[in-house]
Amino acid sequence: MTDTTDVRRSSRLRAEKVTTGYDKTVISEGLSVDIPDGAFTVVVGPNACGKSTLLRALARLLAPHDGRVLLDGKSISSYPAKKLARELGLLPQSSIAPDGIRVGDLVARGRYPHQNLLRQWSDDDEVAVVDAMAATGVSELSNRLVDELSGGQRQRVWVAMVLAQQTPIILLDEPTTFLDIAYQIDLLDLCSDLNRESGRTLVAVLHDLNHACRYADHIIAMKAGSIVAEGAPNEIVTAELVENVFGLECTIIDDPESHTPLVIPRARRPR
Repeated sequence: MTDTTDVRRSSRLRAEKVTTGYDKTVISEGLSVDIPDGAFTVVVGPNACGKSTLLRALARLLAPHDGRVLLDGKSISSYPAKKLARELGLLPQSSIAPDGIRVGDLVARGRYPHQNLLRQWSDDDEVAVVDAMAATGVSELSNRLVDELSGGQRQRVWVAMVLAQQTPIILLDEPTTFLDIAYQIDLLDLCSDLNRESGRTLVAVLHDLNHACRYADHIIAMKAGSIVAEGAPNEIVTAELVENVFGLECTIIDDPESHTPLVIPRARRPR
C-alpha cells in the first residue's frame, strides 16, 4: 500500500531526493518529503527503517550522500550555525550533559543562539528559560546537578533547553524515551499545546503508533528506508498499513477519547 496524500500546507523544511547513510551503508535512497508548516508531524516505522536518520538529515547532523535538505528554499548546509539554531531546535535521541552542570545552567544554554558580542544575557533570555522550565515541570530542579537526576527527569530538562531556544521548528527524536506513561502523555500534551498555541512546526519520531495517531496532524510512515504513506491519521492508518509497515495483524477502532485510529493487536490464538 502506498499513499501519496498531498501536503496541503506550505513547507519551510523539506528534503529533495535525499540519499542518506553511514559510511558505505545506505539507509534511504532518493527520499523526498515536505514537512507541513505549523503542523505536528510524527514519523513512525519499525526499528532501523530510517526514521532517526531522516530526522538527523533534516537537522543537518547528517550530510546526505546525494540530494539536499532545504530550509526556506536554501540548502540547509549554507546556513551559519547560529542562524540555523535560531530557526530549528533539536532534541536528539541521546544527549550528554557536561559534568557538574546544574539544571538551570543547562536549560540556559538554549539561549546561546540569540546572543552575540553586543547582546549578552537579557530579561528576554531569563523569561524564556523560566517559561521553558515551568512548561516541562523542572523548575524545582533548577539547582540540582543534571548527573543526579533520573532518566525521565533528564529527558524533561533537555526538552526544556530546546523550548528555551524558542525556534519556530522543533525536531524531537524519540522524546518519550525514559519517561513513564504519565510523563509521556504530559510531554506529548505539551508538544500539542506548543503547536496549537504558538504555531510552531513540530516533527517527532515516535515508536508508539497510538500516540502518533492521537497527537499528530500529519504522519509519515516509513519502512526499509522508504516512505510508505503520509497524511492525516484518519486518512492513512488502516489495518492493512499497520500489517505492511510493522508486520502486525490488528483491528483499528475509533479512540473514544480523541476519535483517532486506535490500533488493537490481534490476540494470539490458543495452541
